[in-house]
Amino acid sequence: MKILSIQSAVAYGHVGNSAAVFPLQRIGVEVLPVYTVNFSNHTGYGAWRGPLISPADVSDVITGIEDRGVFADIDAVLSGYQGSEGIADVIVDAVARVKAANPSAIYACDPVMGNAKSGCFVAPAIPELLRERVVPVADIITPNQFELGFLTGTEPRTIAETLDSADAARAMGPRTVLVTSVERPDREEGTIEMMVVDDAGAWIVQTPLLPMKANGSGDVTAALFTAHYRATGDAAEALARTTSSVFDLLELTHRSGERELQLVQAQESYAHPKLQFPVRQVR
Repeated sequence: MKILSIQSAVAYGHVGNSAAVFPLQRIGVEVLPVYTVNFSNHTGYGAWRGPLISPADVSDVITGIEDRGVFADIDAVLSGYQGSEGIADVIVDAVARVKAANPSAIYACDPVMGNAKSGCFVAPAIPELLRERVVPVADIITPNQFELGFLTGTEPRTIAETLDSADAARAMGPRTVLVTSVERPDREEGTIEMMVVDDAGAWIVQTPLLPMKANGSGDVTAALFTAHYRATGDAAEALARTTSSVFDLLELTHRSGERELQLVQAQESYAHPKLQFPVRQVR
């Protein structure tokens, strides 16, 4: 499998492609990383160095890959945080060109906008751009519950409301919606859930909620789910494998006391997920 991953990169820590590439490689995926920024560290530190790469330069790199004749071999395009309006245009164009070369290729979009605690933290134009131009061309989207609501103009809280919101998102274009954080009011205390909805049904999985914030965990989640789903076509299996791997990564990071994801140290959890959390069909 080959995945073209158009995301940010950092030298220190693990977000964007610096989070997504190694777990994908560890499960046997050939990754073609294209960088949208090349920062010293993620912006959560409040200070960073390095360039924001212009949309024209990002497009030039993608065209160079196309020149090598590999678009026909790409199975999926993956994108995450979009820092500028111009990058969205580049990604949408790349998806169209890849699919022209390989009609079976899919596009997985992580529509990064914010979260329930912090609110929306992207540029004001980005949410509308994602909703109107990017999400409609995606096959898979991986929003958190807050982002799902923002995309669909809803406020999902319960399982039924989240299912309805996922269906509203699917009506926009993508056939598969992975909701990466479902925090329903009636869930067991100290837990969090993920839900996936596609044409075959809907499934949910529950894990302990770890008392930590981990930048980059959503990037790992989107990457692993995309690869597992593309390989198997089975949403429930992809959900089970992804949940197992990401939880063990987060638990190891929490135990370490480090701020950054212990991405390399947790590599066996990607290659050999324990599948310790049961997946329950909810529709």
